[in-house]
Amino acid sequence: MKNAETVTFGGSGLDRAALLRADMPAVQADPATRVVLLWRGKPMIDADALVRVSLDHPVLADARDDMILLGRDAGLPVLAADMSDWEPEEVDPDVLDSFLDKSEQQHPAMADAGAFAELRSVMTRLSPRDAELAATAKAVFGWHETHQFCARCGAKTDMTMGGWQRDCAACKAHHFPRTDPVVIMLITHGNAVLVGRSPAWPEGMYSLLAGFVEPGETIEAAVRREVFEESGIEVGEVTYLASQPWPFPASLMFGCAGVATSTEITIDPDEIEDARWVSREDMAQIFAGEHPEIVPARKGAIAHFLLQNWLADTLD
Repeated sequence: MKNAETVTFGGSGLDRAALLRADMPAVQADPATRVVLLWRGKPMIDADALVRVSLDHPVLADARDDMILLGRDAGLPVLAADMSDWEPEEVDPDVLDSFLDKSEQQHPAMADAGAFAELRSVMTRLSPRDAELAATAKAVFGWHETHQFCARCGAKTDMTMGGWQRDCAACKAHHFPRTDPVVIMLITHGNAVLVGRSPAWPEGMYSLLAGFVEPGETIEAAVRREVFEESGIEVGEVTYLASQPWPFPASLMFGCAGVATSTEITIDPDEIEDARWVSREDMAQIFAGEHPEIVPARKGAIAHFLLQNWLADTLD
């Protein structure tokens, strides 16, 4: 396995067991089947592991009827259940579904056996397999939440194929989970790397520039366009480095390296708050937590992964 595949949410080799999706009754009748739990996109975690329960566990009394087949782990089927209709006693709606959410919700049926936690806050603690299962469940449940009606005729659709399809009884259309391609760029010029920040981020946090790939556009063209639009920097050679599923809500991040052919920065204030060149020496200081102004990209995100490997000269 290439080093690039060790990015968070990737590289676990999950058997997605697509052939089982058409026979969910058999999967749900199998006593060996286990279920992971999500509440409003937050997986249930116990210590550093994803909680798995049997199909007869009392906590599932609060789960929605439709479950998603995530695949097989060690040969055993794994489902995901959506617990979003359960109402905890205290919830701050302003922080839910944000990386600032530090709250945890514990279901009464679980005693001290785990709590729902924001995935971005626990992703680096999970094993590669648990991280992939949690990311897959969050992304697919998120798609179902926002795609309950047929895009062709507007009628209500039904979940089928183990959660990997929605069917319209009215016009017979089939709909499938979407993934939005995003480029994220390690742009360098000599010994320096280009970083920027959004005003919504924690104070001092800088990351790599990123943006959505548009219809009819190659990954390389998207890299050059997004960098120029956000920072005014022109980019020449572009190469692919690594990818990362990013279920916030449903992106696939294409990590790329690009060589800048200009250095003067002119930011688009509608896109980013600031951009700057950072030397390799300063980036090492940032990663050590010793820089007076800048803190690094979130650990577990592909930006952190790319910058860390750039510093170590281990990009492949």
